[in-house]
Amino acid sequence: MTVTLEASDGVGTIRLDRPPMNALDVATQDRLRELAEETTRRDDVRAVVLYGGEKVFAAGADIKEMQAMDHTAMVVRSKALQDSFTAVARIPKPVVAAVTGYALGGGCELALCADFRIAADNAKLGQPEIMLGLIPGAGGTQRLARLVGPSKAKDLIFTGRHVKAEEALTIGLVDRVVPAAEVYEQAHAWAARLAKGPALALRAAKESIDAGLETDIDTGLTIERNWFAGLFATEDRERGMRSFVEEGPGKAKFL
Repeated sequence: MTVTLEASDGVGTIRLDRPPMNALDVATQDRLRELAEETTRRDDVRAVVLYGGEKVFAAGADIKEMQAMDHTAMVVRSKALQDSFTAVARIPKPVVAAVTGYALGGGCELALCADFRIAADNAKLGQPEIMLGLIPGAGGTQRLARLVGPSKAKDLIFTGRHVKAEEALTIGLVDRVVPAAEVYEQAHAWAARLAKGPALALRAAKESIDAGLETDIDTGLTIERNWFAGLFATEDRERGMRSFVEEGPGKAKFL
């Protein structure tokens, strides 16, 4: 398998494993969608790490495979491509990308689907599709602009340049830069901490933020209000408030 899923202690690791550069061919894209949907269903997975291994996250699409496609083939395939990445973005649980080495093209777009990005100090990210006479096609023009703003997104997409880890941190493309040997460990620790939290409240927070960004403020506030009120029907809310009153803040343990 070019993508695998392993779960322990509430954390599921979706691991790209297509040496040498984890090129995202059609089979890998489809497998990503399958595993994203599986993590969504599984109760034993409460947070997710996206990981490509110690040397590279994903260096982009399989260019040789794409070169063989004509316009008709890509009209059909492009929707499936976007659906694979959207399935990752819509996992209703915290997702962190552990970015090592190159995260270019589709690799960068996959990292953009996470809620949080931890990058190695030697990582390089970018959207070099313009150098192929193309534009990003797996969500890059949309997710990158929403994350770093339209001006910085245009800089990266128009030029196709690679961004080193420190610049990626400065512009908000990644959230933390750590030594390469610590990337997975720190990503797993971030996910493990959230895996112990209230699952439905975390889902509510993620969906409220993500859906709210796609609409006007009044609609966003309605989404938030409905989730906020709905959480009062959950055992986690009862457990959290009871612990606060009886033991003080930050001591609640959620199932």
